[in-house]
Amino acid sequence: MTFIPAGSTALSPWALWITPESAGWTYAGLRLLNLSGETVEFATGDEEMLVLPMSGSCAIECDGVRLTLDGRVSVFDEVTDFAYLPVGATARITGEGRFAFPSARATRRLPVRYGPADRVPVEVRGAGQATRQVNNFCAPDAFDCDKLVAVEVLTPGGNWSSYPPHKHDTASEHEAVLEEIYYFEGGPGYQRVYGTHDTLAEVNGGDAVLVPHGYHGPSMAAPGYDLYYLNVLAGPAGKRSMAFCDDPRHAWIRSSWTDQPADPRLPMTRASRQGSPR
Repeated sequence: MTFIPAGSTALSPWALWITPESAGWTYAGLRLLNLSGETVEFATGDEEMLVLPMSGSCAIECDGVRLTLDGRVSVFDEVTDFAYLPVGATARITGEGRFAFPSARATRRLPVRYGPADRVPVEVRGAGQATRQVNNFCAPDAFDCDKLVAVEVLTPGGNWSSYPPHKHDTASEHEAVLEEIYYFEGGPGYQRVYGTHDTLAEVNGGDAVLVPHGYHGPSMAAPGYDLYYLNVLAGPAGKRSMAFCDDPRHAWIRSSWTDQPADPRLPMTRASRQGSPR
């Protein structure tokens, strides 16, 4: 199953529970937790993971380190700070809000770390109705992990992102092998996956789409409705990469952006405060 409706994988206390085993692959996972002031303790096991506020703020304790995440009102409000948790750790989180835990099966143990919002690279990509914002908070060049890659994408109503359609399922100097999860907020919108897996799904807040291989895109935001998605990627390569290969039928689209202005609604969010571990 590539389309995962909101709530369909809930496993208390997690509102979303995607493991490599449940996805039918090897590396990438994602959890989602809703908190109303309580404390949840959990083990990372053989996965490195991030704590990424979707809304609200929290305090985290792990490996004797205590971090406070300022968070945000919503994914459409601002860029957020985040935390990194290593493999083989026990962590406690206390807070109010909605929190995502992108993860990847890993072997290299890195320290607990704080990711300040003001160090998240914000990129406006594409042009015209293919303009979107990418928050590269855990891209390979932005934050060090063993296997995990994660970015946020905001697509204004009426625009397309993850476009041209592309894939990353063949190892080459131009393409990395990656499993990928799309987790959505906002909407309604639509997500396309094709090639080896064929999906065209209406997506709303809380839904997820798995991309084990094949082409994926576009992600379409319905007019009047902004769309957010969190991309979680991981694969077998020793060096993290987001290298991809466009569907050759649509690769020409990129050259058309040269003569088109970017959508003036973007960027939609920025970091509103200076970050430091507290």
